[in-house]
Amino acid sequence: MLKLVGALLVLIAGTLIGLVQSARYAARPRQIRELLHALQRLETEIGYGQTHLPEALKRISDTAPPPLSLLFSDISRSLSKESAGSGETVRECWERIILARWPETAMKNTEREAILRLGATLGGSGREDQLKHIRLAAIQLQAEEAAAREDQRRYEKLSRSLGMLGAALVVIVMI
Repeated sequence: MLKLVGALLVLIAGTLIGLVQSARYAARPRQIRELLHALQRLETEIGYGQTHLPEALKRISDTAPPPLSLLFSDISRSLSKESAGSGETVRECWERIILARWPETAMKNTEREAILRLGATLGGSGREDQLKHIRLAAIQLQAEEAAAREDQRRYEKLSRSLGMLGAALVVIVMI
């Protein structure tokens, strides 16, 4: 009886591991798409609204879903006048928060590098230059979204199956 309960727990755990990995494959293209929408809103805020960067990021954080909303709100808060006395540049603030919050996302290092490169130019150059860099980051992210969709198509079902089959293998060896 105890072996049966143990086998059942191993099967459940393996299946859940497969489902979690599968969910990460599904979340990555969705989060990249949400990040692209956030960059489009940032481009609009800077280009047409001529909004200051902290306010633009705050507005984006209000509309973006988590974990992106947390990322943008942290950057906005750090750049706002309440903490402006720290002497931290926009680039340093952007990098610090991106690196701290990135593990909460399902995105990979390639997307992170594109966003870090964008942060290096925001606030330190003219409006037109910032808009060009936002568009460049968006183009890079669109390519990554296509790759992420392909990975999802290829590995999502495989992850679910491998989780369950791996657990079944452990149960067979265990018995």
